[in-house]
Order: sequence, then structure tokens, then C-alpha cells
Amino acid sequence: MTIFSSLISEIQDTTVSGLTKRQLRALSRITDLFVAGSGRHSKKQIELFGEVFKTLVAAIELETRVELARRLATDSDAPATLVRAFAFDDAIAVAGPVLSQSTALGESDLVANASVQGQGHLRAIAHRRTISEAITEILIERGGLDVVRTVAGNAGARFSDGSFRELIARAVDDAQLTLQVGMRHDIPRHHFLKLLETASASVRARILAANPEFADAVPDAVTDVIDDINLGLRNTSPDHTEAKSRVRRLQNWRELGEGHVHAAARSQNFEQAAVALSVLACCPIEMAERAILNENPGVVQVLAKAAGCSWATVKALLLMTAADRGMSEKDLARTREDFERLETRTAKRVLEFHHERRSRRTIASAPTVPRASANAAAVMG
Repeated sequence: MTIFSSLISEIQDTTVSGLTKRQLRALSRITDLFVAGSGRHSKKQIELFGEVFKTLVAAIELETRVELARRLATDSDAPATLVRAFAFDDAIAVAGPVLSQSTALGESDLVANASVQGQGHLRAIAHRRTISEAITEILIERGGLDVVRTVAGNAGARFSDGSFRELIARAVDDAQLTLQVGMRHDIPRHHFLKLLETASASVRARILAANPEFADAVPDAVTDVIDDINLGLRNTSPDHTEAKSRVRRLQNWRELGEGHVHAAARSQNFEQAAVALSVLACCPIEMAERAILNENPGVVQVLAKAAGCSWATVKALLLMTAADRGMSEKDLARTREDFERLETRTAKRVLEFHHERRSRRTIASAPTVPRASANAAAVMG
């Protein structure tokens, strides 16, 4: 460390005011020494480098800070004190490299930074190779559209259930964000279904552009495209397979009833609630899933009434977090009045009409447009 000590003496020469060219050259050589010995420095040596660098950060010019930040951003042995100082630098050219790449920054450092810094700093964090749920929540809450798009497209980012819900809410009017969220492999199925429902206008536009001859049938075609996609997801979902097996066992034992729908809804088990409701209401599984996720409470009321469910079960279904309806007590009271006025025979007639309409459309369009109804029925069998 003789060379290092000599260089420190040059930089800390108090006979010269400010950083002279000689001092800057010495600083550059210290950086070279540190990078060249990366992986071989002792903890004490790293701390010594850090203290020297930290002392200089406040004094060195922007161009030098930028160069130093870039060189240390990818160094796993970079002094944590210096990296933290750079991370909170107001100049994004300094903070960006370490925020997006440095492994010297811990979870608490990133949380603190994301909680107070501006959009440039948030965008840099959104580019990190891995991002925890706690940090993505802050990025989505505080970040602008560019930040949210960046983190949504980051395969190494992890999202909580609430974060996915917020992403989908923000994706309603943003086709790019909708695509990024929908292409994530870790998106829960109920959130994916919700995304498809809100993205139907975009899907409709794509179908019209590619197949103008289907213009009259576009609304139904969009539903079938969604059902086709959902069928593949459903068939490969372990949660759905487990729910279907459980409901089938209860059916065989003649024990399936309203209580199972109610319990599944109360426990926020989307798969079991949807499967049990579809069986009791004698409707396709995709209709039950769509009813639970639809913001309009009317479909849930119809299916629940046809299934012989009480208001307590309807309320539990309406309050499931998967739908994110945010219903107030006043909304629930009004919905309860509607549900109690609805007659069981009316609800069953609505389902019969839907089934007849789907059957006629399937037969009429079979030569040109493949349908998912038969496959969906097979899944329920």
C-alpha cells in the first residue's frame, strides 16, 4: 500500500486550495489501483478506499464523479459508503450507473432512495437485474409512466398481488403497458383474466385490422379469442386443476353446496370459487370467472341466484380482491335489493338464453372461426 499512501498524501495536500490537476491525476490512479485489485482487497483496505473516496465526493467536479461512478458501478468490491453517496447524488449521470447496476447497494439503500428521489433515480432502479416486491411497490406508487413501463418489462422484478392490481389499473388506457404486463410469466391467472377483459378493445382493433370480414361478429369473436387463451392457461394451472378435482369429489359425494362457494370467496380462493359457482349454476367456467372479475355486479347476481346462493355468498363474491370493485356499504345495499328482487327462474332463463345464443353462433360460424365452447364444456366435465 506504499503507492496508495503516497497518492493519498498528494490528494490531501492542504497547501493547495481545491483539487489541482495533480490531485485529480492522483485520484484517477487510486481508482485504477482499486479496480485492478478488485476481489483481492481485504475488508480493511476496502474501508480505507471508501473513506478516502467519500471525503472527496463533495469536492470533485461532476465529470470526475460521473467517471468514478461508472467505473465502480460494476465492481462487487466497491466501497458501500461511496456507492451510497453516488446513489443519492442529484445528478442522474452519477447516480444512474450505481442504482441500476451496483451490488454494493442493499435493500434498505434502494428502498430509501426510491422513497425520496426523483423519476430519473426511480427509472435507474427499475433497470436493476433483480428487484424485490417492496421496491416495485414504491416504483409503481411513485413512478411516472416511463418508470412503470420499465419495471413492468423487467423480467427480474417481483410483484405483490397489490402491485399487479395497480399495474392492471394503470394499463387500462395504455396498450404498451397492457402488453408488457400480459407477457409476464409470473402474473397470477385471475389478474391475467382481468387484464384481458380491460384489453378487449385493443384486441378488437387488432382483429378488425387483420380480418375486416368479421366486423359484424367482432364482439363475440373477441370473447372467443379470450376464451381460447384462457383455456390454455386454465389447463396448465395447478391451482385450477386442484380446485376442479376438489369440486368433482364433492359432486360425487353429493356434498357440493353454497357453503363451498361462500368459503372459497371468503378465503380469496379465486379458482375454487369460480369452479364451484360454475357447477352449481350449470354455466361454463369462463362465465363464472368473468362474473367474479367483472366490475358490474349484475353477472354475479344472476349466476348466484341460478345456483341457489344467498345474499351472504353474493356479498362474499363481490368483495373478493381479485375483482377489486371497491364497493361501499351503500353500493352493497343497493345490490342486495336488486339481488332479492331477482327471481330464480329469471336468472336461469338468462343463462339459457346465453347458452342458446352461443350455440347458434358456434354452429353458424364453425367453418371460419374456431370456438372454445366445446373445449370449455369438456374442462367442466
